[in-house]
Amino acid sequence: MREIESRPKREARSIEGDALAPGELVTQLLDTAEKKARLGVLQLIVRGAVSGGLLGAATLLAAAAWAQGLPRLTGALVFPAGFCMLVLLGMELATGNFALLPAAWYTRRVTGREVARNWWWVFLGNAIGAGAFATLAVASLTGWWTHGAGPIGEQLSNWALAKTVAYREARWLGWLTVLTKAILANWLVTVGTVLAFASRSTVGKIVAMWLPIMTFFGLGYEHSVVNLFVIPAGMLVGAPVGVGDWWIWNQIPATLGNIAGGALLTGLPLVWIHGEK
Repeated sequence: MREIESRPKREARSIEGDALAPGELVTQLLDTAEKKARLGVLQLIVRGAVSGGLLGAATLLAAAAWAQGLPRLTGALVFPAGFCMLVLLGMELATGNFALLPAAWYTRRVTGREVARNWWWVFLGNAIGAGAFATLAVASLTGWWTHGAGPIGEQLSNWALAKTVAYREARWLGWLTVLTKAILANWLVTVGTVLAFASRSTVGKIVAMWLPIMTFFGLGYEHSVVNLFVIPAGMLVGAPVGVGDWWIWNQIPATLGNIAGGALLTGLPLVWIHGEK
């Protein structure tokens, strides 16, 4: 009888012990950021490439759902799978590091040069992985460009146009819109990055990450690494988008906004509130 009565208490303690307090979470964040800053160049590029590919696959999954006529919210429900996979595998995503590395710099665990070094090589790796996946994905959709890409290709083409030409037509207000959407995007994405440290269990980590990533994607905000897949993929299926349209009217403001959102709205505030001074 005593054993039966004590079992719920043990289970309650187990559930409570799965979660980290905010201070513990920030300590984990800083320890991880310091390790990321010390990784070799090849490690950063390869890990970044894997992340770019996984995020591209999740984005394509969302496009496939929309191509079947499913509601737009369906894409938001499935997209976080790619983010969860890359985090659980210990890969590198530039947008997540836009929050982690500034927090470590603020506490003097890493130098500004180490921050810039990490961002540069990880972003390059993300671009390589996203671009490679875009090429292979479109090749598979078109039989190596022997036929059309079908409904999924149409989704990719329209998506690429909406992320470039639509902003170009609005001129400087379009550029500012991308910047604003990118700030909001990486605020939510980096909340997901940080919440990966909030639980000790795999299930707990997935649930914690899924919520803010689903929110960001469902709101249609601008994520620089996602765009490293979407826009080239759209161009490969025939969207009339030039390289200048891609970089001037999306990639540059999206990246700058992601940096601001991750560093100023997540990394620095959290470490200032809960972490080391």
